[in-house]
Amino acid sequence: MEIESVRCECCGLKEDCTQDYISGVKAKFDGKWLCGLCSEAVRDEVSRGKISFGMEEAVKAHMSFCGKFRSNPAVRVADGMRQMLRRRSGDLSSPSSASKKYARSASTKLY
Repeated sequence: MEIESVRCECCGLKEDCTQDYISGVKAKFDGKWLCGLCSEAVRDEVSRGKISFGMEEAVKAHMSFCGKFRSNPAVRVADGMRQMLRRRSGDLSSPSSASKKYARSASTKLY
Protein backbone atom coordinates (compact mmCIF):
# COMPACT_ATOMS: atom_id res chain seq x y z
CA MET A 1 0.00 0.00 0.00
CA GLU A 2 1.33 3.34 -1.01
CA ILE A 3 0.70 6.38 1.17
CA GLU A 4 0.05 9.71 -0.46
CA SER A 5 -0.49 13.18 0.92
CA VAL A 6 -3.89 14.68 0.13
CA ARG A 7 -5.37 18.10 0.92
CA CYS A 8 -8.95 18.61 2.07
CA GLU A 9 -10.90 20.49 -0.61
CA CYS A 10 -12.85 22.36 2.09
CA CYS A 11 -10.40 23.48 4.75
CA GLY A 12 -7.00 22.74 3.20
CA LEU A 13 -5.81 20.38 5.94
CA LYS A 14 -3.30 17.79 4.68
CA GLU A 15 -3.45 14.12 5.61
CA ASP A 16 -1.45 11.06 4.58
CA CYS A 17 -3.76 8.28 3.35
CA THR A 18 -3.80 5.22 1.14
CA GLN A 19 -5.19 5.55 -2.37
CA ASP A 20 -8.02 3.12 -1.50
CA TYR A 21 -9.11 5.34 1.41
CA ILE A 22 -8.88 8.49 -0.72
CA SER A 23 -11.01 6.85 -3.44
CA GLY A 24 -13.59 5.75 -0.86
CA VAL A 25 -13.91 9.24 0.60
CA LYS A 26 -14.21 10.81 -2.84
CA ALA A 27 -16.95 8.33 -3.74
CA LYS A 28 -18.98 9.41 -0.70
CA PHE A 29 -18.56 13.16 -1.18
CA ASP A 30 -19.31 13.96 -4.81
CA GLY A 31 -15.76 13.29 -6.03
CA LYS A 32 -14.15 15.62 -3.48
CA TRP A 33 -11.69 14.59 -0.80
CA LEU A 34 -12.65 15.85 2.66
CA CYS A 35 -10.70 15.50 5.89
CA GLY A 36 -12.31 13.73 8.84
CA LEU A 37 -13.70 16.87 10.44
CA CYS A 38 -15.18 18.27 7.23
CA SER A 39 -16.70 14.90 6.32
CA GLU A 40 -18.34 14.73 9.77
CA ALA A 41 -19.66 18.27 9.38
CA VAL A 42 -21.15 17.41 5.97
CA ARG A 43 -22.72 14.19 7.28
CA ASP A 44 -24.10 16.11 10.25
CA GLU A 45 -25.64 18.67 7.90
CA VAL A 46 -27.30 15.93 5.84
CA SER A 47 -28.67 14.13 8.89
CA ARG A 48 -29.92 17.19 10.80
CA GLY A 49 -32.95 17.34 8.58
CA LYS A 50 -34.05 20.96 9.25
CA ILE A 51 -33.39 21.75 5.60
CA SER A 52 -33.42 18.84 3.21
CA PHE A 53 -29.80 18.69 1.98
CA GLY A 54 -28.52 16.03 -0.34
CA MET A 55 -24.85 15.10 -0.09
CA GLU A 56 -23.87 17.31 -3.04
CA GLU A 57 -25.62 20.38 -1.58
CA ALA A 58 -24.16 19.74 1.87
CA VAL A 59 -20.62 19.49 0.43
CA LYS A 60 -21.08 22.75 -1.49
CA ALA A 61 -22.48 24.52 1.58
CA HIS A 62 -19.60 23.33 3.75
CA MET A 63 -17.01 24.30 1.13
CA SER A 64 -18.57 27.76 0.99
CA PHE A 65 -18.44 28.00 4.79
CA CYS A 66 -14.77 26.95 4.89
CA GLY A 67 -13.93 29.41 2.10
CA LYS A 68 -14.98 32.28 4.34
CA PHE A 69 -12.39 31.37 6.98
CA ARG A 70 -8.99 30.92 5.36
CA SER A 71 -6.66 30.77 8.33
CA ASN A 72 -4.44 28.14 9.92
CA PRO A 73 -6.07 24.72 9.29
CA ALA A 74 -5.22 23.54 12.82
CA VAL A 75 -7.12 26.47 14.32
CA ARG A 76 -10.11 25.75 12.09
CA VAL A 77 -10.06 22.08 13.04
CA ALA A 78 -10.05 22.93 16.74
CA ASP A 79 -12.84 25.47 16.29
CA GLY A 80 -14.86 23.05 14.19
CA MET A 81 -14.53 20.32 16.80
CA ARG A 82 -15.70 22.75 19.48
CA GLN A 83 -18.74 23.74 17.42
CA MET A 84 -19.59 20.15 16.54
CA LEU A 85 -19.42 19.06 20.17
CA ARG A 86 -21.59 21.97 21.25
CA ARG A 87 -24.14 21.21 18.53
CA ARG A 88 -24.31 17.54 19.46
CA SER A 89 -24.69 18.34 23.15
CA GLY A 90 -27.42 20.89 22.41
CA ASP A 91 -25.32 23.69 23.92
CA LEU A 92 -24.95 25.75 20.71
CA SER A 93 -28.39 27.31 21.02
CA SER A 94 -27.65 28.67 24.49
CA PRO A 95 -26.64 32.36 24.24
CA SER A 96 -24.53 32.16 27.39
CA SER A 97 -22.44 29.30 25.99
CA ALA A 98 -20.98 31.51 23.27
CA SER A 99 -19.63 33.98 25.79
CA LYS A 100 -17.97 31.40 28.06
CA LYS A 101 -14.20 31.32 27.83
CA TYR A 102 -12.04 28.50 29.07
CA ALA A 103 -8.79 29.41 30.79
CA ARG A 104 -6.38 28.06 33.37
CA SER A 105 -7.12 28.81 36.94
CA ALA A 106 -4.67 31.05 38.79
CA SER A 107 -3.61 28.07 40.90
CA THR A 108 -2.46 26.00 37.93
CA LYS A 109 1.31 25.75 37.87
CA LEU A 110 3.22 25.56 34.64
CA TYR A 111 6.35 23.47 34.88
